[in-house]
Amino acid sequence: MAGNSKMADDFSLSRVPKEARVPMWEILVIRIGAFTSLSQFILGASLGFGMTFWDAAIASFLGVILLEVVTFFIGIAGMREGLSTSMLSRWTGFGKYGSSMIAFVIAVGTIGWFGVQNSVFANGLNDAVGGVLGFPLAATLTGLFVTFIVIFGFKWLGLTAKIAVPAFLLAIAYGIYHVFESHSLKELIASAAPGPALTIGTAATIVAGSFMVGAILAPDMTRYCRNGKDVLWSTLISVVIGEIGINLIAVLMAHAVNSSDVVTIALQTSGWLGAATVVFATVKINDINLYSASLGFTNILDSVFGKHVNRGLLTLIVGVIGTVLSVLGILDQFVNFLIFLGIWVPPIGGIMVVDYFILKRSRQILDESRAQGALPESCETWNPVSIIAWALGFIIGYLFEWGIPSLNSLIVAGVSYYVGMRIFGAALDQRWKSVKMDQAG
Repeated sequence: MAGNSKMADDFSLSRVPKEARVPMWEILVIRIGAFTSLSQFILGASLGFGMTFWDAAIASFLGVILLEVVTFFIGIAGMREGLSTSMLSRWTGFGKYGSSMIAFVIAVGTIGWFGVQNSVFANGLNDAVGGVLGFPLAATLTGLFVTFIVIFGFKWLGLTAKIAVPAFLLAIAYGIYHVFESHSLKELIASAAPGPALTIGTAATIVAGSFMVGAILAPDMTRYCRNGKDVLWSTLISVVIGEIGINLIAVLMAHAVNSSDVVTIALQTSGWLGAATVVFATVKINDINLYSASLGFTNILDSVFGKHVNRGLLTLIVGVIGTVLSVLGILDQFVNFLIFLGIWVPPIGGIMVVDYFILKRSRQILDESRAQGALPESCETWNPVSIIAWALGFIIGYLFEWGIPSLNSLIVAGVSYYVGMRIFGAALDQRWKSVKMDQAG
């Protein structure tokens, strides 16, 4: 969004006014761009390595349904209120301190993604120099390289994004052409999985987990939508094209080269130019991960502790942490990382949707303040029921493997929150009183 001139003033602590809303296609382009990335390609390759084409298609479809539902309902709330996720969560079950916990979850997720994609960058660099560096040194160099660029050269990274995204898509297009030159589509669709098997339920959770943080952050974009139809179509088209489209292309490529390593896939399907493009694309993606994580921690320290820490210093700290994760081998745990996100994050969406659309605890003050183009004058400090429901959703999703764990965690959290608020809501409203917004960070 930062690249859109109309969105330069991002209204991070206020409602987006009607005159600042943009046409649906502008939101759609941003959302498709978020999906058509290296991280999505890594996901599809991981599915293809452990599944047949049709099993991967079913898993992608199931995961996408969950993403669509969460994204749409939270996105509608964001559109109505004109608020980002971090602001909206203060009036949808989490309160002041709970919203900081959401920021922490998102920051942890983006640090993990930084580590995963830095590993891809490091593998590409190490392969390019014939393995002279070794992976640990290569990962250290690439991680610190991106970190210092984000600290000192964010404008330059805008240029890399403009180059990397089209180049990445062209490399993928050429790779598809090359694959179909040497393999028939029928052959690839019918081929067995080249690696250890993944179940459909686990794979659906991986698909949901891959973009669940993005689904929870939907209001950050949909607050600029003009109406509910814009939210519906931008969500539907972007998720179907980006999630299912890129996934299944990567599945076919993984089958063609018998590998889940995206650098290997790019090298064998698009040559050194494709591999270089993939490596370059990691720089573009990781600047966003690093920036989002550092911004999240900046907001947490400000709202919870009242500490104003320089974002550049936090960027350095977060970059070092992400680099260490790369060196320790987070890429080897990529699937487990996505499963964890796919169970940890969905409960947030379940709680927010239940609070906003069913319980409507803060709808009156939101409606009244929205009519004036302002924020509500107060919000609750925190809500223990939402934290307990979140924990219950995660535990059930983690411990029980029946069905789709990510869906289980979302439903359990939403139902637990609803029941808990029906029983304890009145008492909580008395004990954990609201605070004025000028005290709410």
